[in-house]
Amino acid sequence: GSGAMVPRLALGEPGQFEVPNVADPAHFCRNNFASACGNSDANQTVKFAKGTTTLAFKFNGGIIVSVDSRSTMGAYIASGTVKKVIEINPFLLGTMAGGAADCSFWERNLGMQCRMYELRNKKRITVASASKLLANTMSSYRGYGLSMGTMITGWDETGPQLYYVDDDGTRLHGRYFSVGSGSTYAYGVLD
Repeated sequence: GSGAMVPRLALGEPGQFEVPNVADPAHFCRNNFASACGNSDANQTVKFAKGTTTLAFKFNGGIIVSVDSRSTMGAYIASGTVKKVIEINPFLLGTMAGGAADCSFWERNLGMQCRMYELRNKKRITVASASKLLANTMSSYRGYGLSMGTMITGWDETGPQLYYVDDDGTRLHGRYFSVGSGSTYAYGVLD
């Protein structure tokens, strides 16, 4: 080695975990950083967004899909029991983030397109092809104000597959994705 000494880091410098400079940090965080319903977070220092978090990743030869179940619009929580995983067919699933009506309609439409493919070609559609159909549909409606971020996942002859598709027609293949306003928190956990 060079014999150089490693400098000791102090609080507030990179590499250190910050805690509030108060007598009871846990109590301070509970009172100032809680995710709350309605207007009960009015006096909090930080107000968290209460939108959707969906997460999917390849794991042990399969795919795990996890979603929250609240339907929100700003501080208003319309329902706590929304089904945000949509069965496109017995081998394909889609997730919902964005406008519930857009996601629900276009994923049902994708189910119809997949069935038409199956009837025409006498074989099941691949996950890649299904996600491409949805991306093409979204591209044709770009600029119409749709709000949709989804993951299309399933199992085909190539094994488990996972794709991200959004309302701009963007289509990405990957090992894991998180979609929705809470996705940054999910990516933080995944990292």
